[in-house]
Order: sequence, then structure tokens, then C-alpha cells
Amino acid sequence: MSHKIIRQIYEARLAAWAAAKVAALRIAYEGVTFTPADGETYLAAFTLPAGTSSETLGGDHRTYTGLFQVSVVTPSGAGTGKAEGIVDELAALFPLNARYTKTGFTVMTLSPVEPGPGVPDGDTWTVSASFQYRADTTS
Repeated sequence: MSHKIIRQIYEARLAAWAAAKVAALRIAYEGVTFTPADGETYLAAFTLPAGTSSETLGGDHRTYTGLFQVSVVTPSGAGTGKAEGIVDELAALFPLNARYTKTGFTVMTLSPVEPGPGVPDGDTWTVSASFQYRADTTS
């Protein structure tokens, strides 16, 4: 059990949602080559693991914590509304205290989705949306 499974859980949920949108959104994943089209709005997904701890003297327990971040990248010059609207949709997609399970491993959304500041970068405007997660396991 690991942060790898957590990343897979959140990425799968994000991918299903993005593909189902009327104007589907592509996603740039960590370590995967991605070339955006000119003027394309897309997402970039990241898992930022924090420390893994154990809360038992026997060492049979693990707590996995971290941050899942989705950056919403839109063309610059069109205002902030589109990116902020997508961040709002992400907040509904990953509600506080929601639990998701894969192969007996459950992760919980530990904090509300929080938008970061908008970042201009040439032809793009990026707003990040992130939340904390936690998963506990015993062996």
C-alpha cells in the first residue's frame, strides 16, 4: 500500500470526470510527455506525498498523508472565470471527508479543495486546486 495507489485513485476519478465533460479536458500527468494545443484549456495533476508515519509500537500501522493538486491551465487574456469555474467543479468532485477505495486500500479527502493564486506564464493563466489526503493501513 502506498502513495502510488493514492495517486491512481485520485487520477482515475479526475480522468473519468474530465472525459465526461461536454468539452473534454485533457490531463497532463506526472512523468508523461504532454504537449498542449495552442489555446487549449487543460489540467495538470500532481501528488505531493508528505511523510509516512506509524502510530503503533509494533509498527503494523501506516499513515500516508499528502496533497493532491490539479492545476487548471487556461489561455491568458480571457480572464480568470473559466479556471475558477473548473476549480469549483473540482471542489464538488473531491468533497471533504469523501472516501475512495481501490483493492482494499481507502484514502480520505482530508481538507476542502482550496484554490491557489493565479499564475500568468506567457500565453497561459494557471490556477491550482489542492486538497490534503490521508490513508491508514495495518498489516
